[in-house]
Amino acid sequence: MAKKAETKSVLAFEVDQHVVYPAHGVGKVTGVEKQQVAGMDLEVFVVAFDQDKMILRVPTNRAEASGMRALAGDKLVDDALKTLGGRARIKRTMWSRRAQEYEAKINSGDLISIAEVVRDLHRGEDQPEQSYSERQLYENALDRMARELSAVENIEKGAAMERLAESLAKKKAA
Repeated sequence: MAKKAETKSVLAFEVDQHVVYPAHGVGKVTGVEKQQVAGMDLEVFVVAFDQDKMILRVPTNRAEASGMRALAGDKLVDDALKTLGGRARIKRTMWSRRAQEYEAKINSGDLISIAEVVRDLHRGEDQPEQSYSERQLYENALDRMARELSAVENIEKGAAMERLAESLAKKKAA
C-alpha cells in the first residue's frame, strides 16, 4: 500500500521539470534517488536551484505536503501581473509586523502573494526612498517572481524583469 502512494508521488514531478519550492523559489528536478536515512529506505526528488547553487533533496512522499508545486499556469501568471498593476494595500501596523507578513508571503511560494508584496513595496521615482529592509524584501520578492515568470514563459530573467517593470509602470499610469 505504501509503495503505491510513493509511485503516485513520483508521477507528480518528473525529471527535468521546473518546480517551485516555497522557501527557495524555482528549481529543476534533476533526478529521483533512493537513500537510506536512519535505517529506512527513502526515495527523494533531487531539486537543483541554479540561482543559489544549491541542491535540495525532498522525500517523494512529502513533496506536495512541503509545498513543492509545478510552475504557475498562464492564467495565474496573468492574474499575478494584474495584481502588480493594482493599488498598494499597506496596513497601518508597525513595520516589523508587516515585514514578517511580507516574508511569510514570499516564502509561501504563492505567485499572487509574492505579487502583492512587490506591488505594496514598489516605489515610483516620485516617492520617498525605501529603507534597507524594505528594499531587501522588495528585491527578494521581485527576484522570485522574475525567476518563475522566466521559467514559465521560457525567457531570460532580464526579459522577465522588463515584463514586471511594465506591469508596475501601468500601476503608476492608472
